[in-house]
Amino acid sequence: MDNMRRKELIRAAKEATPRQGIFAVRCGVTGTVWVAKCTDLDKRKAGLWFQLGMGGFPGKSLQAAFSAHGEAAFAFVELEEVRDENELLLPQLLKEREGHWRKELDAEALV
Repeated sequence: MDNMRRKELIRAAKEATPRQGIFAVRCGVTGTVWVAKCTDLDKRKAGLWFQLGMGGFPGKSLQAAFSAHGEAAFAFVELEEVRDENELLLPQLLKEREGHWRKELDAEALV
């Protein structure tokens, strides 16, 4: 890859807008579901799994289940990507959609 192409790719990555949305974590052993909103769906799973693996996640029920059953028992599921042309409305929209999915799936809050 030439230097110009490399610089283009780096610039594009810096300018890319993260995908915001709602996700669920499902425990295959207990059937428990946790739902939350996030501002970067593409990176959230890695960060969440790292925290859970280290035993430092602040959500007590999810941390307890993860510690008891292990990573293999859990699935990270993207439920919905949330977009709006008005960036100022996104936090409220994310909150509303999180509430919808928690109710729809009879899920717990992640934290």
